[in-house]
Amino acid sequence: MTGAASASFTADDYKARMERAARQAADAGLAGLLVAPGPDLVWLTGYTPTAVTERLTLLVLAPGRDPVLVVPTLEAPDAERALGASALTLRDWTDGKDPYAATAALLDADGRFGVSDNAWAMHLLGLQRTLPGTSYASLTEALPMLRAVKDAAELELLAAAGAAADAAFEEIRRVAFAGRRESDVAADLAGLLRRFGHSQVDFTIVASGPNGANPHHEVGDRVIERGDMVVLDFGGLRDGYGSDTSRTVHVGEPTDEERRVHDLVREAQEAGFRAVRPGAACQEVDRAARAVIAGAGYGEYFIHRTGHGIGVTTHEPPYMIEGEEQPLVPGMCFSVEPGVYLPGRFGVRIEDIVTVTEDGGRRLNNTAREMVIVD
Repeated sequence: MTGAASASFTADDYKARMERAARQAADAGLAGLLVAPGPDLVWLTGYTPTAVTERLTLLVLAPGRDPVLVVPTLEAPDAERALGASALTLRDWTDGKDPYAATAALLDADGRFGVSDNAWAMHLLGLQRTLPGTSYASLTEALPMLRAVKDAAELELLAAAGAAADAAFEEIRRVAFAGRRESDVAADLAGLLRRFGHSQVDFTIVASGPNGANPHHEVGDRVIERGDMVVLDFGGLRDGYGSDTSRTVHVGEPTDEERRVHDLVREAQEAGFRAVRPGAACQEVDRAARAVIAGAGYGEYFIHRTGHGIGVTTHEPPYMIEGEEQPLVPGMCFSVEPGVYLPGRFGVRIEDIVTVTEDGGRRLNNTAREMVIVD
């Protein structure tokens, strides 16, 4: 079975990605990359196994060698249909045989390899037993920017996902909030994301009143009341690429303080967006947004990073956080999502996905950032 976005890419695209990954591995001093089923494998080959089981599936990329995908024999027909299959060699193994011995033959016996973060421990330990001279590093540690810079087709898919999330917000702001449970509104949001093309809904946070002070509030049965601030944070995958947006609405007229805090977060979000430009360090986006909130006396209530990357997953490098000196590059996509969280009272978060352009940034979410009043 191929990945959800496979139709948007060609075999040549996957070939180029695998070649680039092998080059980056060499530049990082690695003997190669070992990629298990998950987002990295989809991005590199267009292949998603029908089911991820205890049977080993592993893409082996090494500088100067052709890519090899080790697969169980019973899954080889599906792997052969992946769009990237023509750019690699399939090596299948049958039940009862040792998959680690088959894989070990492709590896340098004393090499250091980057391993996709979602590889099963049993598989990595099996390789270590077979090749005790090898060592390993997670891909996030070794090649954090592997998927960070998107090409034109990927940007198109991310923009479409963002537009779909925007359409969902435009619909949800028209539904009744007061007197309904958070879980009811969350279900509405999930249905809207699917109606506008999402195949996967990753999260639908509906945090009302004091629950809004918890950035990752788990939707519950609290009944939304008039006078509540409500943080909406939702997203998922559309055609294999992610959406993630947050808006904070108010049920009925807000107080002066609620409006002031909302305006402050909107100003901080704008400052973070304005800091996006090629060559700027990721931490500069965080600093710009945080300075606005701290300057107004709410710094202790902004309790998370300003943003995270997005692509074939809804959270991935790069991260907009103090200490991250990775320079921004055209094609990178990430969230800009400052917030203020007042314990026991309410919270406000405003989030857009932003892509770096040649001379600044471009928002992929374009719904109103001003206070939205709902019923």
